[in-house]
Amino acid sequence: MIKRQRLPRAMSLISMAAFLLTTVGSQTLRANPPEPNINVSGFFSSDKAQRGRVVLAAVVMDIPGGYHVNSNRPMSKYAIPTTLKIDAPSGVKVSAITYPRATVRRLKASNNEPLALFEGRAIMRFTVTVPADFQQGVTELRVKLRYQSCNDEVCYAPQTREITMPIGVVGAGDSVKRINANIFGNRR
Repeated sequence: MIKRQRLPRAMSLISMAAFLLTTVGSQTLRANPPEPNINVSGFFSSDKAQRGRVVLAAVVMDIPGGYHVNSNRPMSKYAIPTTLKIDAPSGVKVSAITYPRATVRRLKASNNEPLALFEGRAIMRFTVTVPADFQQGVTELRVKLRYQSCNDEVCYAPQTREITMPIGVVGAGDSVKRINANIFGNRR
């Protein structure tokens, strides 16, 4: 009879432990905010590219409030840097990429170790030179942006976002119109 009483008590304890693990586990999962929806877009400073000339270009990350991504030089050897790779058609030259200035913060998730981060809007700029003998028409850049997004407590798996940046190519004497002043200001 003693064995019969212990078995139901042991089953009750096991059931209680399973319930607590399930409840605590699901509350822990709910406590972490969802992965942010980071918008990645490409822009040119003019509506068309003139053959033999340089056009400014940029890739923009819009990072929602409460989140950040590691900068291209994150300071911690464990942080995954943001990297931008651009594949251009043969003959088209792309300059080195200028990354924005990072914000340095200390976070609980990194034991208050300083981290270099991008928050809000991060604009990565570069120039594109179309050769004088390049065929007129539409061409495009293929862009790969790799980053790791985090909030102040947790980091998500790294992602690679791919976008294309199409632009019309016209003759050197054809007129072009400046666009995207919000990204490039008065620069051409």
